[in-house]
Amino acid sequence: MNHLRRLILKGGGAGGVLACALAAGLLRPTRAFAAEWNKAAFESKSLADALKAIGAAGAAESADILIKAPDIAENGAVIPIEVTCRMEGAESIALLAEKNPFPLMAYADLTGGTEGYLNTRFKMGQSSVVKVVVKAGGKQYIAGREIKVTIGGCGG
Repeated sequence: MNHLRRLILKGGGAGGVLACALAAGLLRPTRAFAAEWNKAAFESKSLADALKAIGAAGAAESADILIKAPDIAENGAVIPIEVTCRMEGAESIALLAEKNPFPLMAYADLTGGTEGYLNTRFKMGQSSVVKVVVKAGGKQYIAGREIKVTIGGCGG
């Protein structure tokens, strides 16, 4: 028997079963994703509104939040950032860009025992201060870093 043919038939059969289950409404992908989606925070158009929506309007400055990002980003469409939180019991990390059309770029809930660490890429349309908000021990902490953009990534 041809093993490649068997693999293709098995894969096609499994895909067909999943498609039928989706069509019949037995699988609902919307239930699995975004259970606690903070729509108001992600749709906020100012930094103050986004901070208020995530409950960090009065966050205290902290030197325990380390932000590793380039000082100058040649292309604002892809800016790497690495955030490390040295606080015990970090519960969430939020990433905001002050001058973006929608300042809240990322929000990560951390489950018990998870290291306070986030590594991602984001877009910025112009030079701006990037703010990181960490919730730890029921309190909000904030740190910022200015990133200069030479070519905008948000329509610039």
